[in-house]
Amino acid sequence: MENFENPENTQETTNENVNFQFRIDLGKLQESIAAIKEELGSVIVGQHKMIDQLLVAILSNGHVLLEGVPGVAKTITAKLLAKTINIGFSRIQFTPDLMPSDILGTSVFDLKKSEFEFKKGPIFSNLILIDEINRAPAKTQAALFEVMEERQITIDGKQYILDTPFLVIATQNPIEQEGTYRLPEAQLDRFLFKITIDYPKLDEEITIIQREHTLQNHGKLDNIKVLLSADEIRHYQSQVKQIIIEPQLLQYIAKVVVNTRENAFLYLGASPRASIAILNAAKGFAAIRGRDFVTPEDIKDAAVPVLQHRVIVTPEREMEGITSVEIIRQIIESVEIPR
Repeated sequence: MENFENPENTQETTNENVNFQFRIDLGKLQESIAAIKEELGSVIVGQHKMIDQLLVAILSNGHVLLEGVPGVAKTITAKLLAKTINIGFSRIQFTPDLMPSDILGTSVFDLKKSEFEFKKGPIFSNLILIDEINRAPAKTQAALFEVMEERQITIDGKQYILDTPFLVIATQNPIEQEGTYRLPEAQLDRFLFKITIDYPKLDEEITIIQREHTLQNHGKLDNIKVLLSADEIRHYQSQVKQIIIEPQLLQYIAKVVVNTRENAFLYLGASPRASIAILNAAKGFAAIRGRDFVTPEDIKDAAVPVLQHRVIVTPEREMEGITSVEIIRQIIESVEIPR
């Protein structure tokens, strides 16, 4: 009863709660994110949502699948992102004749030492750009399973742990089907996000043309600055892991994912790996927005890019032109938001 009789005590408690509302200092993280956005924006016109999602993927330590028709800046964005960070970068062009050893590496016999020596492939780097990932056959796709999930490679019975951070950004063209192989569901599940890139709007298209004309003989990447180190990324990833999420929001994530398994329009629902992906991505969205706690909006923003490649629409609905994105949005709206 004493607390109710003394309004000063109540005021002190309220102020104390306010003071401790932000327990993780995200100031440096926000500064770095803003600087990278500005640097990317000097070359990439529009595509703000895609850039946010790529940055969230880095903070959440997840891989990204970029899908869009040729010429919408998929590859150049990945290159720009790599140039703003002081880490190793490899680009692998997937082709139908690509072998697993072309990616992972191979053992070569050393005549001087009279023994086999392992020569590392291009996957031994920090940021890997895989262009046209759906052009390589199943055997080569399977070679990526272990490295994407566990950040390690097993060759000739020996394990090689990859340096952190390790991020795969893969691109694919949704229209062209000749000479391509559909990615298996098990591999799609390894990607944190599938980001669909649309055509630019008219005013953005005009800006793109103007910038290209202004460049003359200069390259797009010539003036890009290095803004982040590998140590800073590891530190930011650690901070994002500590972001707070209330129990009712964990239940909200679970309800959305379980709903995909019970939805009549979906032939295949999402697995628990998708629930964990939404959790990690929602923390990433909270971080780039300067909060040390997750809100329902962060979960909503994470749900579509996390789920759209993990579910399969029934053939009947697919023939009607209904997409996985539309169904996921309906599910998100149907699940009650916790208050």
